[in-house]
Amino acid sequence: MNLYNKLIPAFLLILSTSITTTAQNLQADVQHYDISLTLSDSTDKISAVTGITVRFKEDARELCLDLVGRSGRDTGMAVSMVTEGKKPVAFRQQRESVRLQIRAKKGETHTYRIAYSGIPANGLIISTNMYGKRTFFTDNWPNRAHYWLPSIDHPSDKAAVDYTIIAPDHYNVVANGLKTEETNLPGRLKRTRYQEKVVLPTKVFAVGVADFAIDHPGDVKGIPVYTYVYPQNKARGFQDYAKAVEVLDFFIGKLGPYAYKKLANVQSKTMFGGMENAGAIFYEEESVGARTIEPLIAHEIAHQWFGDAVTETGWEHVWLSEGFATYMTHVYMEHKYGADTLAAGMKADRRKIIAFNKRRHTPVVDTSRQGGYMQLLNANSYEKGGWVLHMLRRQVGDSLFWKGIRSYFAAYNGRNANTDNFRQAMEQASGQELTAFFQQWLHTPGVPVLAVRKGNDPHTMVVEQLQETLFSFPLEYKADNNPEIQRILIKDRVTMLSIPGAELIHIDPRTNLLIEDRFE
Repeated sequence: MNLYNKLIPAFLLILSTSITTTAQNLQADVQHYDISLTLSDSTDKISAVTGITVRFKEDARELCLDLVGRSGRDTGMAVSMVTEGKKPVAFRQQRESVRLQIRAKKGETHTYRIAYSGIPANGLIISTNMYGKRTFFTDNWPNRAHYWLPSIDHPSDKAAVDYTIIAPDHYNVVANGLKTEETNLPGRLKRTRYQEKVVLPTKVFAVGVADFAIDHPGDVKGIPVYTYVYPQNKARGFQDYAKAVEVLDFFIGKLGPYAYKKLANVQSKTMFGGMENAGAIFYEEESVGARTIEPLIAHEIAHQWFGDAVTETGWEHVWLSEGFATYMTHVYMEHKYGADTLAAGMKADRRKIIAFNKRRHTPVVDTSRQGGYMQLLNANSYEKGGWVLHMLRRQVGDSLFWKGIRSYFAAYNGRNANTDNFRQAMEQASGQELTAFFQQWLHTPGVPVLAVRKGNDPHTMVVEQLQETLFSFPLEYKADNNPEIQRILIKDRVTMLSIPGAELIHIDPRTNLLIEDRFE
């Protein structure tokens, strides 16, 4: 997702970080969700039946699913019945879960149907849009799907999903996958079905129900690209979101095959600037007409490869999603507007990282859980993660970098990956040992802070690392009397540079290094 255009409301931060879910479920692996939702204009209460097909990795007497129950504020989901086939299944509903009493053997696959209803407190946002029109939009990241959906609400559990949405017939419905049915029903209702056969984590499940104007600006290698915007934004929205055709074409060529059967770009009520739901990206309402619409679209489409098709094993590895999308956006802008645009973007990101590091001293791969998962959406996960990829690209060279990126995607497409998996893929592609590189840039807090001053000898400069933990990196510099770029390995606390006849030097002239420099 993209945070550049939208601040997350504080109350939503508090709400979403105060909950706990079943982290990874070590006993069960969901294979498929069959979600039936009935929505109404007269109430915010939803009625739902979700079928969950589970393969058991161990013998089990209980299946714990994440689901937020009823609260004193009259929100939450109340389960009325659970069945397997025609047989009722005993269950216990708790504040944030429903526990099914079952008998399952290792290797068996079972399908349970859970009937429930209630007003979602989060996750499925029932509201009005900027024009006062009623809308329904899922907004699940990081673990908010279980406010409306019984699930294993963790990125490590990926499953296929079918949707059946019954809603008033004036609405259009968009969701993951391909539309397989749209049927008018009695009572001015309409049933819409979508089917997504590619496995997804719940964080990128998507359902959008609103009065939309719909466009089809083109196909990319057989993939239809659609636009869904509010009718009031039709002219500008169709023009802005059509940029997705060019962006999708670029990333397919750069990264590998697109994993899904369609790409819908949807104006929505997401709390983020954009939310990378698989094949159905939700953008904030104000995105239409925004100056940043092109990089925003590039960011969210890049996520279709990184975050959606290849999903991090846990939230601490979210840089594999956000850092990748951040850097791939810069790569797209470099492709379209030139190397100076890339350099300007990296410099802006470097300033954000340095400012963040002064407020919070944590590594990119952050297992501390301080403040919950939402706090991981910060300059470490986005900008510093992107900078790590930029420095890795410069270290191994363009050809081997892109070979490694494509190999990593091919190996983990449809699966989960962690930071070590990515490192190993890049080592295999480049033939370089990258453990030290990954350790200092991803697992070590902070960035190198360099003090640069004249040495005692008039033909020298002194470079001193001021931060507590020493880093090792190649430093490029250019003296004012020599057009050639010089390169030296910095690994000690103090390093002397020889600059015969020069008065000034320019550190990192090609914007290839994540440092804070302080000239004296």
